Amino acid sequence: MVARGVLSFSGRPSIRSAAVAAGPLEKKKSRFAHLFDQFYDSELCGEETNEKAHSRMIEDACGLVLEKAEAMPADADFLLCGDLVNQMTPSNFAAANLHLPYIGLFSACATSVSSLIAAALLTEAGASRLTLAGSSSQHNAIERQFRYPIEYGFQKGPTAQWTVTAAGFAAVTPNEPGYPEIRHATVGRSVDYGLTDPLNMGAAMAPAAFDTLNRHLSGTGNTPDDYDAIITGDLGSVGSSLFRNMAKDEGIEVKRSKWRDAGEEFYGDDPSFFAGASGAGCSAAVYFSDVFKRLMDGEYRRVLLIATGALLSPLSFQQGDTIPCTAHSVELVMGEGGES
Repeated sequence: MVARGVLSFSGRPSIRSAAVAAGPLEKKKSRFAHLFDQFYDSELCGEETNEKAHSRMIEDACGLVLEKAEAMPADADFLLCGDLVNQMTPSNFAAANLHLPYIGLFSACATSVSSLIAAALLTEAGASRLTLAGSSSQHNAIERQFRYPIEYGFQKGPTAQWTVTAAGFAAVTPNEPGYPEIRHATVGRSVDYGLTDPLNMGAAMAPAAFDTLNRHLSGTGNTPDDYDAIITGDLGSVGSSLFRNMAKDEGIEVKRSKWRDAGEEFYGDDPSFFAGASGAGCSAAVYFSDVFKRLMDGEYRRVLLIATGALLSPLSFQQGDTIPCTAHSVELVMGEGGES
């Protein structure tokens, strides 16, 4: 333990493999599509409902991760994942089919990193030789959950973001030379600045992202110059701008080329997606494809991932409550002797 909420992993757990399964729109529109491993012909993924399609993506992504790690399902000790549907039922049903010891995690869109943190803790404790960690979202299921049925045709404003259909997972193992290592992590706090608009979640999440960034740098003694990139989850263009301005106002100087946001980049500059992408599958898809590849290729040596999540529910929104948010961070460093 380094500081309150900041974790240091002396055993340096590794990410042995990573994979992403994504929907048909993501195949056509995402700038990261060439890095994804599997696509579906429709949002239903060959299933009867959107929620069953959601579960299917999770199962397929986990299968791909195991295949890349040259492992069998029986080799995995734990499954750690979550989504945004009521009681995380897509994850629960996928876990039932995968037959693995399972812990469902809810950090909203920050689950991509909270699952990595939990996997690293299990690995560091000597409890796991291989843990599957990740998160997912399915556009139609999540829009119906938090806003309106797709058929309703509800009009969104420029601050809104588009929920990604994707599942991203990683295999976390004890240290293996040549693979990205989990060196540090910061567990996010629940931060509430009083915002209530569910169609402007980037602004709601930005303070939580800054709080985690500030605590991570203070707790580890690192500076932004120590990282090749600092990559937030799904703040989108609106939230990213606020986050960067908050850091600048507090004297945290970061080169513009080092700031990245998965939600802002996911669909490029296409205005059809408003302020960018969101969903628990958004950061998972980018972290477990683009970022993992850049680390393995040697383009990145050290990165800081800060996944953000809005912790509202349909009920809390309907009751007029504010939107508490969180952000979890994990610091990845490329291990020695890696592949090029």
